[in-house]
Amino acid sequence: MHKAAIERTNETIAAQLTPVGRETVQDRVYSELRRALIGGLFEPNQVLTIRGLADALVTSTMPVREALGRLITEKALEALPNRSVRVPPITLERIDDLLRARSLIEGEAIALAATRMNPRQIASIEAMLGEWDEMRALKHKKDIDREATLNQSFHFEIYRCCGSAVLIPMIESLWLQSGPCIRVAIYAFSDAGEVDTAHYHRRIVAALAKQDAQAAREALVADISRPFAFLRDKLQSAAAKDQT
Repeated sequence: MHKAAIERTNETIAAQLTPVGRETVQDRVYSELRRALIGGLFEPNQVLTIRGLADALVTSTMPVREALGRLITEKALEALPNRSVRVPPITLERIDDLLRARSLIEGEAIALAATRMNPRQIASIEAMLGEWDEMRALKHKKDIDREATLNQSFHFEIYRCCGSAVLIPMIESLWLQSGPCIRVAIYAFSDAGEVDTAHYHRRIVAALAKQDAQAAREALVADISRPFAFLRDKLQSAAAKDQT
């Protein structure tokens, strides 16, 4: 191809493409709020203001407003009439819907991963259980943040082995919506001294080590069902008290 023709082709392509820029402030604000929601930093029904978030993130209100709009579209937040937003409240309908979706989608992801994970990847998630044991031995409430982070890392280390580029963003969206709910349950389990999450994670690791897809799916569903079952019981108990 002649040089002139190549130049014309490049000009045509350039006219149809948007230049790729560096990450914007809005992207960073969105990523930070998204991380906070998945990690359960915000509580269910908590009201968030644009100004308050802008001050906390040391930025202007514009990128916060735009990031909140994206999160509202993703059903992670709800818009309120006074231009503030809130984390969706916990309802029986919402927790049942989230649990059903997570069991189906994450169950499929772990079943796929069970036949694909190699010994090195299994060893990686086993090492996370060692970190968990060290953390739980401290028995400080401040470790709730670390517990939430380890829990997320454990699950996504497995899901990334499923071989599906479609399932991962779907799972991230479900975690974005259920993060605040799960945080409530983590605190309650810690106070009650119940069997911690590592017990359920060990069942998952054992199934993955055997490449048993069905056992891995069942162990995962048992793991993610526990906090939702706790929240359901809590809501039903509160409703019963209100009726007496």
